[in-house]
Amino acid sequence: MSNDTKEAGLVSSVFMYATRCLAEADWTALRAMRFGPREIEALREMSMADLYRIEALRGHCLEIRLDRQAWWQMIEHLRNQRKSEETLHSLVAADAPQEMIRVLFGIHARAYSRLRRNLSVDPSVGRPAEPDEESAHRLWQAWPGQEDDETLPDPQVYLRVHHETGIPMRAIWNLTQRWAQYGRPGSGTDPVQTDRYG
Repeated sequence: MSNDTKEAGLVSSVFMYATRCLAEADWTALRAMRFGPREIEALREMSMADLYRIEALRGHCLEIRLDRQAWWQMIEHLRNQRKSEETLHSLVAADAPQEMIRVLFGIHARAYSRLRRNLSVDPSVGRPAEPDEESAHRLWQAWPGQEDDETLPDPQVYLRVHHETGIPMRAIWNLTQRWAQYGRPGSGTDPVQTDRYG
């Protein structure tokens, strides 16, 4: 019978992992856990029943240590992923168009539609209304210049500009994509003239 403790769960998980490494011939992972030839042979002899018996033992044979460098790399990666996911959700909730989400995040139509449903975003109907001249000038002034014309701004820039100006996200995307064909904001081109005669 299992002791049903956190230690038993840890031991069971580690041995299941080691057994999988053996089945997949992942010798690098086994060596990293300090399995030598004799330990690997003993692991090969183990049955599923043996793994359950290990859980019932009071002691264990594991030495757990934290690799701080790997830990902080993992934490930074998770933070970046969480930040990116939060930005994605905020953009979709602000009615960002599917093309924008595809370009910025690589997410295609089905996943985009599922996100909109999960976030209870109302379906968009028809083409977005064109902003008036005042809105276009306001966006032009708020839009940051780009050092590299081939690089899209950070997705958070779209959110910041949306909140600062109150201009719908679809209009921001459409206008900035249009401007990209004629020069970035700050190039000296009048945004309204460009939209009117472009």
